[in-house]
Amino acid sequence: MSAEVRSMGFPGRYIQGPQALRQLPQLLEELGARSIALLADATVRRALGSRIDAALLSGARAAPISSVWLDFRGECTAPIIADLAAQAGERDTIVALGGGKTIDTGKGISRQRRARLIIVPTIASNDSPTSRLIVLYDEAHRVAGVELLARNPDVVLVDTEVIAQAPARFFSAGMGDALSKTFEARQCHLTRGRNFFGTLSLPTARLFADRCYSVIVAYGAAALRQVAEQHAPDESVERVIEATVLLSGVGFESGGLSLAHALVRGFSAHPKIGGFLHGEAVAFGTLVQLVAEGRPDAEIAEHAKLTRGLRLPVSFKSFGVDPIGAAELDQIARITCTAPYISNLRPAIDAPGVRRALERADRIGSES
Repeated sequence: MSAEVRSMGFPGRYIQGPQALRQLPQLLEELGARSIALLADATVRRALGSRIDAALLSGARAAPISSVWLDFRGECTAPIIADLAAQAGERDTIVALGGGKTIDTGKGISRQRRARLIIVPTIASNDSPTSRLIVLYDEAHRVAGVELLARNPDVVLVDTEVIAQAPARFFSAGMGDALSKTFEARQCHLTRGRNFFGTLSLPTARLFADRCYSVIVAYGAAALRQVAEQHAPDESVERVIEATVLLSGVGFESGGLSLAHALVRGFSAHPKIGGFLHGEAVAFGTLVQLVAEGRPDAEIAEHAKLTRGLRLPVSFKSFGVDPIGAAELDQIARITCTAPYISNLRPAIDAPGVRRALERADRIGSES
């Protein structure tokens, strides 16, 4: 096998811990920000807006930094990004606070304005914060495509107290998104598929993906109990957040994706499944990928048991779809096969193969 140029990407800086949000004024100072646009939905702004405004006013600068709040309206579409970018005007730094779609919208605004970008996730429901990817949706809330930033975010600022106070379902979904990465990066490597920098993956990227999985196996259940019952971070929560945000984010972007994430395109078009969180869909998609890889039922059932223990879907019944119809399965399979990383799978798969894998994963998950 001949050598090729390979690449990885990382955020400019990754900061994680309790009350990490207090570092925002200092970070803006270090980045040389003169004016910022803060993007958040109404819920996040009610929870954090006054705290952030006060922090900006109490900074060490001679004059307070100029800031404006932008209202995220719930969906990441090209027209919404264009409208918000116009509202941001000539602000040189975008600060996106929220979940995956808010973060991706912030990325889109920074791309259009060529502005610096600070990501402040308020939930750990997926691994979007560290990456260059912008997942766009259409007006019907279906995945419409993916765009890329020129570089990874300048700063990812993860306040674990904020994340631990969010509903535990989001924390669980983040683990669902992250559990797939070791399998997807491995398949991408086996098929010589490309990562999101257009190259083969480095072993370090696959190491991140493998480590992500092992951390969740070791700490996931305890961390989920801590978030659900205590709403505060402890060591298990810190370890899992690092896995679901940093290790998973670098692992997928630099390692590549496969069937588990291709299925999100098919699932998002389903009227019921499409209403679930990204990580919840990926959790079931991982079971389907293990089936498609030809792994033994016992191994798949063991993974399904882990998945169920983290309060994640393992069957169509978990999504409230029972039974699922033949036409629904065919549509999911057909749309899944339009995703670009469907080819990063060995053995290769087509729409009928996806349907068979969906049916078998549903059976194993139901019995686990």
